[in-house]
Amino acid sequence: MLDFAKSNRGIFTMIAVVGAVLIVIALYMQYQMDLQPCNLCMFQRFFVIAAALSAALAALHGTLYDYLNSWVSKFYALLVIVFACLGALTAGRQLWLQSLPADKVPACGPDLDYMLDAYPFMEMVTEVFQGSGDCAKTQWLFMGLSIPGWTLLCFLAAIILAGIVLFRRTAR
Repeated sequence: MLDFAKSNRGIFTMIAVVGAVLIVIALYMQYQMDLQPCNLCMFQRFFVIAAALSAALAALHGTLYDYLNSWVSKFYALLVIVFACLGALTAGRQLWLQSLPADKVPACGPDLDYMLDAYPFMEMVTEVFQGSGDCAKTQWLFMGLSIPGWTLLCFLAAIILAGIVLFRRTAR
């Protein structure tokens, strides 16, 4: 087994570092490559940040309270899994939109800033998840996968790693 996976702290540190790297890459793509994020991309960023911050807190918290390490680690693992699952659903939705034929793609809608100002929260969330033409555009490919494809793989890896922590019999 890899060294980082021998301890809960190592797993949480790995999830936090990968999450930070993903956000740096997203910002580089936005500001240096001029790839503008759609609404679903912004939600994916939120879930990456939430999962990474949860993992970072777990890595720090686990060292402060060793006697509660098992329960604390399991709580944080569950938190990471929840955020990563929501992120995976968001990325999956965007991949589905990208796979639609051109005549089935929804029309482009308002941007996220406008919806945050003008819509009630639940209406804004519903509108974002319905998707728009912006979300169906594939702006960048690497090894045949678009940005949400790579993000989905990262979310799945976080789910698996946090699952290891959640289902371990003893705290490490």
